[in-house]
Amino acid sequence: MAPISKQSHITALPARRFVETTGPPQGDAAAQRSSVDAHAVGQVIVLDVAGPLSDVVEELDQAIRLALAQGPRGVACDMTRVVEVSAPGALRRLASAGRHSRDWPGVPVAVSCLGRRDGQTLSTNLLGGHLMVTASLPPALSAILQAARPAGVTRRLAPHPTAPRAARDLVSRALVDWRLSQQIPDVCLVVSELVTNAMIHAGTDIDVTLAEHRRSVRVAVRDHSHALPVERPGRSDEHGRGLGIVAELASSWGVLPHADGGKVVWAVFDAAPRPERLPSRRRLALAANPERPFR
Repeated sequence: MAPISKQSHITALPARRFVETTGPPQGDAAAQRSSVDAHAVGQVIVLDVAGPLSDVVEELDQAIRLALAQGPRGVACDMTRVVEVSAPGALRRLASAGRHSRDWPGVPVAVSCLGRRDGQTLSTNLLGGHLMVTASLPPALSAILQAARPAGVTRRLAPHPTAPRAARDLVSRALVDWRLSQQIPDVCLVVSELVTNAMIHAGTDIDVTLAEHRRSVRVAVRDHSHALPVERPGRSDEHGRGLGIVAELASSWGVLPHADGGKVVWAVFDAAPRPERLPSRRRLALAANPERPFR
């Protein structure tokens, strides 16, 4: 049996360009180049953003998602080279990145160098309030590192029929240690679905990570296949329902590509147990037979 280890962190990340686009000329100036470049500062991924905010904000959002999949201590967006911050709708679209901090409890996302007025506007937005907003990059890095670190464990599993049970054991022991035993049934069911799917359809090593922050629990399952999981609605048999189960039990979930290949499927569970929405017979059947794929 593989040993349980503490949640891993980034040890090295080479500079990487996520996106580069050319915007329209502004007046007599040459076309402005928009880009989002990533590099690691210790355990924090820094995204260097350049160009008009309205041109690059969607790519920045995708870059934040890609960075989160690496399991960093936090993500810092350096907006020093961003222009036209106050373009209509640009700050509102940037504020939507606050959903990532909400969906990845304990992994802060910071935005620096917007200017005082624009920073205040971002902070007062409903989703923007989940972001750390600082005047420059050093305070952003400091705030991320001073934030409460989520408790976490991780294990690498071989694509073997015993993998789902090993993942459930990992979850059960961790949740007992964190005094969250009431979350065990739902989280175990979801991790079993995700690991079974990775075992059957990816056939690669599987990294299972469990993290807890302020009584919220996040489970992430990484494999090395680029094929995305697919839900098959309307299936009455035991196959093809796994994503529906994840959606039923988790407060939020998603799929992220991993920069080193493959993907990460994650799910977050609220601090308070969710009302049971699955019919009791179905839940009992799922719990009795947790080893099936969802494709």
